[in-house]
Amino acid sequence: MKNKLAVVALGGNALLRGSQKGTVEEQTQNTIDTLENLIFLVKEGYDVIIAHGNGPQVGNILMRNDAGEQLYNIPQMPLDIDVADSQGGIGYMIERNLRNVLKQNGIEKDVVTLVTQVVVDKNDPAFADPLKRVGKIYTKAQADELRADKGWIFKEEVKTEGGWRRVVPSPKPIRVLNEKVIENLARQGNIVITVGGGGIPVSEDENGNLCPVEAVIDKDLASALIGARIKADEFYILTDVSFVYHDFRGPNEKKLEFLNHADTMKYMEDGTFAEGSMAPKIRACLSFIENGGGKSVITEATKLVDKSYGTKITMEYDKNDVEHNF
Repeated sequence: MKNKLAVVALGGNALLRGSQKGTVEEQTQNTIDTLENLIFLVKEGYDVIIAHGNGPQVGNILMRNDAGEQLYNIPQMPLDIDVADSQGGIGYMIERNLRNVLKQNGIEKDVVTLVTQVVVDKNDPAFADPLKRVGKIYTKAQADELRADKGWIFKEEVKTEGGWRRVVPSPKPIRVLNEKVIENLARQGNIVITVGGGGIPVSEDENGNLCPVEAVIDKDLASALIGARIKADEFYILTDVSFVYHDFRGPNEKKLEFLNHADTMKYMEDGTFAEGSMAPKIRACLSFIENGGGKSVITEATKLVDKSYGTKITMEYDKNDVEHNF
């Protein structure tokens, strides 16, 4: 009988918290703290795939690119290379620390990091409406100069008066390269780190050749895609809240512990979940169960081991889910 297979998506802040400078010491400790909460899945016999975000890290890479060009005339690398750089660096950090955490728990397992490309449609509507903010904040004059020099697109930064930030498309992932390799490695008992930062975005030309794409992919959607494609049983999104809520931080706030597909869609249509916050995570969870996954869970990393925490989303309510949310 096959072990259950779980895909766990770590947020970018699992390694680098907003209030921190981003030193390697800070990121290493954050990584260890997060990984210690995943060990129970291994102890319970799950095969495990780890995905991760890269928002803070790839933002730093873009700023290093900018500084290198201004100070030393080093050509800036395109966004697909930056995502690949972040995949390698973050993957190494997770893999090294996970090997140590496994050793401390008396568990012998191999851990492998895959630099992973994810195919997007070059005609995706997202390319006509770039919305994902990346990199540093510029003045209007700097943004205008970069727009003319590099063809970058900028939008005003709402959190900083007078600031402008580069925006790039965030197309939907349609295929993960090497998915069979990922599945085989995981089913053989190896812990696989893949689709970091949503994957390196590539498209296919008319001859089927892979081409780089200046975009970023939502890591939760990419994680849900690989999970469904390799028939994973469970999909976990680790974030900074223990549950999904209706009217979050509002006067009628209510914890949503169990959701089926139909009720989740009602909440989505009602605008319960905010765009840029919980809505993309909910879409990823729906995508996973719609394409054959058994259960999606949104929870806080330190609560993963306690199954009384977390919002569980399934196609239908389980008979033990006695309290629905309507």
